[in-house]
Amino acid sequence: QVAADLAALRSDPAAAPVTAPARIAAGLAARRRADAGPIAVVSCDNLPDNGAVTARVVLDACAAVDPGLAGWVEESVSFASTMVDRITPATTDDDVAAAAALTGRHDPATVVTEPFSEWVLQDAFPAGRPAWDRAGALVVDDVTPFEQRKLWLLNGGHSLLAYAGAARGHRTVAQAVADPVCRAWLEELWDDAAAVLPAAVDDAAAYRAALVHRFENPRIQHRLAQVATAGSQKVPLRVLPVLRAHRRRGGLPHGEVRALAAWVLHLRGDVPPADDPGARDLVDRSGGPLETTVRRVLDRLAPDLADDGELVAAVTAHAREVAGVPSSTAVAPG
Repeated sequence: QVAADLAALRSDPAAAPVTAPARIAAGLAARRRADAGPIAVVSCDNLPDNGAVTARVVLDACAAVDPGLAGWVEESVSFASTMVDRITPATTDDDVAAAAALTGRHDPATVVTEPFSEWVLQDAFPAGRPAWDRAGALVVDDVTPFEQRKLWLLNGGHSLLAYAGAARGHRTVAQAVADPVCRAWLEELWDDAAAVLPAAVDDAAAYRAALVHRFENPRIQHRLAQVATAGSQKVPLRVLPVLRAHRRRGGLPHGEVRALAAWVLHLRGDVPPADDPGARDLVDRSGGPLETTVRRVLDRLAPDLADDGELVAAVTAHAREVAGVPSSTAVAPG
């Protein structure tokens, strides 16, 4: 579809493309023809470094349509990164029914969210911007530290609770964080992550305190099964950066190690079965000795860590701990 759109734009600049990259390229081409000046493209995709991703895709599309257009875009268009922080569970039939009772309208696309919200934008607007900051948005030079704070504390905590909490019989985030064992594991993971957060994030303690209240919210029925999906995409972003940072220092972050271990159990089916199309090969090959599975997971997920014997032993020991199986390998806390 993208290729067809770009071919159509090469033949007719007024063509009406349907794919997102081609539509943005067509809009920028129109702006160039109108000599309307610079503009910012603001990505709201919920993925890290979304501005750079959008820039790469759009510039490729523009170059395929007209190399001159790509040059103009590089000079006149910014691609601002953004980060959104708000817990939004999957919509259920009960949510739709509750919204209908409250409003008198049936909306199958009802969205339930927590009260907390944060929108962080990179200040990269060559022709000015709407006053979003007046409505609570945070405009900063670099979104990355805020992105890492969210990924390593909120999302990393969610993944730990999703796999380890499910192993302890819990169904929702609120139930898992109310479990003293899960709560202690969560605090340990947060300690590990806070130790390597960029200096630009100076409110990690306040953010953690807010997270506890957000996770405890009983009105947000955030199912662990939803959080657990697609771990092969989530774990590398939420857990591995902190793990690697500590290993470079010679340390062993047991909070992140435990989260990885709980995911290994998830792949093995020791906790609710994995719903992860990106890890089917790992699921298929996760039988046999636990240590073998750990090595296979590391070899696939983080080849640079696969030969780390101390790490393999720690992941194996923590997996037995989460599963409630006594381990002959002692794992010191912290």
